[in-house]
Amino acid sequence: MRHPAFAVLCLSGAVALSACQKGSDAQVQRALKDVNVIDESNLNDVMLSVADPNEAVNYFTRTLQQNPDRIDLMRGLARSLARAQKPTEAAQVWRQAVAHPDATPEDRVMLADALIRSNQWPEAKAELNQIPPTFESFDRYRLEAMVADSDKNWKKADSFYEIAAGLTTTPSGVLNNWGFSKLTRGDAPGAEKLFMEALTYDPSLFTAKNNLVLARAAQRKYDLPVVRMTQVERAELLYSMALAAIKQGDVTVGKGLLNQAIETNPQYFEAAVRSLEALDANVKS
Repeated sequence: MRHPAFAVLCLSGAVALSACQKGSDAQVQRALKDVNVIDESNLNDVMLSVADPNEAVNYFTRTLQQNPDRIDLMRGLARSLARAQKPTEAAQVWRQAVAHPDATPEDRVMLADALIRSNQWPEAKAELNQIPPTFESFDRYRLEAMVADSDKNWKKADSFYEIAAGLTTTPSGVLNNWGFSKLTRGDAPGAEKLFMEALTYDPSLFTAKNNLVLARAAQRKYDLPVVRMTQVERAELLYSMALAAIKQGDVTVGKGLLNQAIETNPQYFEAAVRSLEALDANVKS
């Protein structure tokens, strides 16, 4: 008579064991899922930082196809396309990110960046105009300054460059851009000051050194500035200064600088040699 009760107890125990087993399996699956998310997040970071850009593009393209609604993968693909020098494709992906329910103003900033890189200035300006004025970031004001530059709105450009420079601890790049803007407007002294300031933050920034030489040459200052430079850089800067001098009609000065550049370069300076030969041939003819 006790057997049915015993059977019920056994059955109950089996059911309980089964339920525990299912609960345990579910916990394991959740744990594995969490681990996968962590691993994937780390892999995404690696792909965005050290991986070959084209390899990163392939990775994010493949992963996004499997998870088409994930905005983090859209961002990863767009950034990878930008690194791979494909700004037009990057802009297309940023548009998808901007349309996502979880989009932020920063996504629109990055869309504007990609549009500028692909020379779509009106479109970039339109995107920046849609960003709330309360959203402030270095990239936002850096791009605003570049757009204002393209519109020749110098007052606005100066204001945005100044704000951008104040929003980063590494302003050398934006100061260099600001200086180049001043140089194209004809304000060589103002440009020189900004290039010098850029080099105080990054003494290795060769573009700022070269721009500094051009700003000084525009004022007919044909001596090298006192900044840190390698011997090869010295030769390159002398060459840039020589071309600027010749362009301004100071041919004798330019010829002397070309000779200095050739003598300074530790290797054969083909470009400078060709320029000197062309200058001599032009003088003789």
